[in-house]
Amino acid sequence: MSARYTRTAQALHWLMAALLIGLVALGLYMHGLPLSPLKLQLYSYHKWAGVTAFLLVLARLAWRATHRPPDLPAGTSQAVRRAAQVGHRLLYALMLAVPLSGWLMSSAKGFQTVWFGVLPIPDLVAKDAVLGDLLRAVHEYLNLTLIVVASVHVLAALKRQFVDRTAILARMWSPRGRTAGTSLSTEYRS
Repeated sequence: MSARYTRTAQALHWLMAALLIGLVALGLYMHGLPLSPLKLQLYSYHKWAGVTAFLLVLARLAWRATHRPPDLPAGTSQAVRRAAQVGHRLLYALMLAVPLSGWLMSSAKGFQTVWFGVLPIPDLVAKDAVLGDLLRAVHEYLNLTLIVVASVHVLAALKRQFVDRTAILARMWSPRGRTAGTSLSTEYRS
């Protein structure tokens, strides 16, 4: 079995990472703006990107279901393996729940999403101001949870790479000339 994820898995991972960072940054920025045509346009962009993120995570799940991920480096403890498994499942669940909660919130607030201004996305619930406010809070909470879980994911990968000196990052991104699956200590001695 390969020590690296497939190129498709890598592309989906990094595209999703960039999209999520952009969505969070845009969400934080637009939230504090006064009501204006700019704010309404930014909300449309945010919703379009959220629908795109939802579709991309579905694609990632389909790819993952048909392509086994590479094994963790030899010597990885059972506790670390379990933590990685739980962390990945939580990330996937949040990557589904965050855009879904935004879609529900838009529906409840009476603002239909029209993907890229062309394809109307059906509302999931009837207009209900109280439910819309509740879903706004849920959407914000889920986003904060995603930020924390994604940050732990990044920090864990960096720790495994630079403190534990495994080539864990090579599984998802391998610069030219480096072979995945070799430890950093072996690479640096060459």
